[in-house]
Amino acid sequence: MKKTGVKIAAQNRKAFHDYYVEEKYEAGIELAGTEVKSIRAGTLNLKDAYCTVKDGELFVHGMHISPYEKGNIFNKDPVRVRRLLMHKREIRKLHALVKQDGYTLVPLSLYFRDARVKIEVGLCKGKKTYDKRAAAAQMDAKREIDRAIRARNR
Repeated sequence: MKKTGVKIAAQNRKAFHDYYVEEKYEAGIELAGTEVKSIRAGTLNLKDAYCTVKDGELFVHGMHISPYEKGNIFNKDPVRVRRLLMHKREIRKLHALVKQDGYTLVPLSLYFRDARVKIEVGLCKGKKTYDKRAAAAQMDAKREIDRAIRARNR
């Protein structure tokens, strides 16, 4: 039986706090078998991860996948650099944008799509400190409004 659907394994909420996400791309990721089992167990962290382009290939740095507890000698280094799988023209386009316009590539989430591990990469621009404060104030105001509406409807 083939598994279908999307199951999110991890999200990078810090990326949405620190960056404006301009575009999102889906990429495959090259993993070892024990890493996939560890991801299924939910033991990964995207918080400080970022992507780079080198020699026409896309790599993710700083993504931590904890060693699989039953993996013994087959476990890889938890923070090793992993290759992402995308079409050549997409990688070239992203590389051109990152080189010129002050964009950066940040992994936003890692998920299973039909039993395959996929990673969502965002083309992001950094936020300034005052932008972060304004975004936090806006979220607080929205939360207060929602609370007031909910209280009134009871």
